This record gives sequence, structure tokens and C-alpha cells, in this order.
Amino acid sequence: MKKIILSAAVIACGFSFGQKKEISAAFKAIEANDTATANTQIGAADAILGGKTYLLEPTILEQYYYAKGLGLLNSGKVSEGASVLAHISALGKTKIYVGKNAEKQKVYYVGKEAADASGVANLKEETYAPTLVGNLGAKINPLLTKANEEAMAAYNAKNHELAGQKFLEVNNLLAAAGSEDKLYKYYAGVSYAQGQKNVEAARVYNELINEGYTGVKTEYKAKNKKTGQVENLDKNTFEIYKKMGATGDYTDFKTENTPSVEQELFETAVALEIENQNYDSALALIEKGLVKFPKSSKLTEQQGTVYYKSGKMDQFMANLKDQVAKNPNDKVSWYNLGVLASKDPSKLAEAEGYFKKSLEIDPNYVEALQGMVFNIYVNGDDKAIEAIDAARKAKKMDVFNKLLGERRAKLSKAIPYAEKIYSLNPKDLEIVSLLKGLYQTSHNDAKFQEMKAVEAALKAGK
Repeated sequence: MKKIILSAAVIACGFSFGQKKEISAAFKAIEANDTATANTQIGAADAILGGKTYLLEPTILEQYYYAKGLGLLNSGKVSEGASVLAHISALGKTKIYVGKNAEKQKVYYVGKEAADASGVANLKEETYAPTLVGNLGAKINPLLTKANEEAMAAYNAKNHELAGQKFLEVNNLLAAAGSEDKLYKYYAGVSYAQGQKNVEAARVYNELINEGYTGVKTEYKAKNKKTGQVENLDKNTFEIYKKMGATGDYTDFKTENTPSVEQELFETAVALEIENQNYDSALALIEKGLVKFPKSSKLTEQQGTVYYKSGKMDQFMANLKDQVAKNPNDKVSWYNLGVLASKDPSKLAEAEGYFKKSLEIDPNYVEALQGMVFNIYVNGDDKAIEAIDAARKAKKMDVFNKLLGERRAKLSKAIPYAEKIYSLNPKDLEIVSLLKGLYQTSHNDAKFQEMKAVEAALKAGK
């Protein structure tokens, strides 16, 4: 007897037939309200498919989503079921790319991204019109009303995590009905963020960005002749009454676009990724956001934050210079430039200029005043003392006197800035002690005694 060898084509055919059989059984069961059987049959189909839904022709794929989604919905998994059902309306809005893969299997990729990722060549572009979306209204509408009420109640009760979950449920149910409004997904992101569920919030915001959501929506408005009030109308009603002209019930027709929230999406998503310490993801978002919103000082500032937190000091320095170029009155960035430059002893003059620039903007900016005192003038004083002490021990009095004079002159320059800090914070023991030492070094005995008394009083708690 000859050995029988099944060809790849025959195996593929049998594989496909198995899928169709299970899915057809699941579809018939769910139509008969037999949820248990439908779920069992879908489970069997999933075991055969292994996630390769691209092997299903669109009519079978639609039945698969329908049976699986309703099975989940009927089992109480509303959001998950709605998410599956949403794929049905997506089939009608997306091109289907059809061809054969290397195993000679017929493939149906939904969307160009999936088609390109497959690597399969010579795919033919087709369209598909779903037939089952209209069957979903009776199932979805009561669930939609309930989910929306629960979302609003949770939000008003400041139960932000539950509100986020329910707003996503509303979004998924609307998508399942073919009427997705990503505004509710946006509400979910806002709710998660307010509830400090940063991981969930970041995921939602990233999805909205990748889906191209801007929040811009056209509103159709007209004045009601009877009430004199301006009302929002749906597009069809607006167009009908506009065509009716003087015989209609409305006048003063106009359309308005709601503001875009796209820049806010980027800035909030970046902030969340920074909170989650996902610095690479944050940088990728920043770079993408700055292409669209190059004048966003917030994104530029966040970029600097990421560079700093991830230890990329050269990039952080360049970012700060970019920030002050965009906003010369950004005292914080001038200050940060001063801090970074002061870490290099050869750049102290440059650092001093940055601190002074910050103080030109705000003379009472304590951090910049402290930068002048500690980063510029007090900076390196321990080494100066060591050099002076070494010269004294070596009995090099000329060197000793020279170094002593240089130290006194340098520390004297710190006094005006330290006095300013003291005037702003007269109970700051550290600055009082510092001023006492500076006055002593500059041989100002009267001021030294004054600060000595203040220091004693502060230490005594007076």
C-alpha cells in the first residue's frame, strides 16, 4: 500500500473547514439564545484558530465576532464583549487585503497595517459590508444606558477608577453599535488620571493619540423662532431646516468646531509616562508631539525633565537652552542652566551669568540667589582653605597672604545675595550662620555680632 502524504493545500483546507464548522455552530446557538453552546463552540474555534483570524473570510469572521461578542455580553463580560463586537463595524470601514500566504492558505487581512506586517505579497484590496450590526441594537441599548449612568455616578462620587472602567464600557458599546464616540474613551483617561491610576491612564491616552483622536467635533446650531434660544441640532435636522428657509422653525444657522485636545493628550500622556518612569516611552511621545506642536513649552520642559531623570545631562543642557530660546523669561530654566554649568569649575563664569539672568527676571527668586552664594562664591571654599593652610605650614607668607586676600574678596561678593535671602527668610538658621561667617571673614565685626545674636536666638527657639 502506498503511503499517503497530505499536501499543504489539503491540510489548509481541512483547517479552514474546521473553523467554519465551529463558528457556524456558535452563530446558530447565539441566534437561538443558547449562550452556553455558543461559548463552547467559540472556545473550540479559538483552539483551532490560535489567534489567526486572518484565515477567516469576512462573512465567517463577522459571524465569529458576533457569536463571541454576544456570548461574552450575555455572560456579564460587557466591556470585553462590546470590544469584540466593535470589530464588526470596523470590517465595513476598513479595506480587506486578500491573497495567499507561503503555505498556500487564503488570507484576509483587515487593514493595511496588518497586511503590511504580514509580509505577504500581491494582496488584493477588497471591501466588505457587514450585515449583522443592525441586530445588535436591542442587546446593546439597555446596556449602554446602564453603563453611562454608572459612569457618571462613579465620576460624581469621585470613584475615578470605576468611572474610567465604565466610560471605557460606554465607548466599547457605542463602537459595537457602529456609533463609536471616542469622547467617552477620553473621559476614561481623564478619570483614571484623576484617580492616580497612572498605568491605566497612560494606556488610554496613548491609544487615543495613536488613533488620531483630537476631540474636534462639528456642532450644528440654529435659533428656535418660537423660543429665541440657540439650540444644538443633529446634522440631518440642521440641513433639513436650513433648506426649508423662511418656512422652517429655525433661523441663524451656523456650525462651530469644538477645541482640539490633541496637544493636551500628548502633554498628559508624557506626564503619566514620567510618573511611571517609562522614560523611553516619554521621549518617543515628546518627539512625536513636538513635530505637531513645536511651540509647546510644556513638551519642551518635559523633555528636559526626562533627560535629567534619565541622566542624559548633555541633552538636558541643550534642552534648557532651547527652552530659554523659546521663552527668555523662563527663570527656572536659566537657574537650571546655572546649576549644570557650575558643576564644571571651568564654567563658573558662564554659570554666574545664567544665575544673574534668572535674577533679572525675578530678583526674589531664592533658588537663583542660593545658586550665586553656594554654587559660585562658596563653591570650592574647602579647597581654598586647604591651600591657605598648606601655605601657612610651609611658611610661604606671600602665597598665604595672596590666597587669603583672594578668598576674602570672593566670599565678600556672596554677601549681597546672602543678605537678600536673609531678608526673604529671616528665620533660616543656615543662611544666618553663613552670613555670620561671611561677615567675620570680611572683618565686619558689627554685622558679625548682629548675626551671632540672631543665630543664638534662633537656636534658642526665640
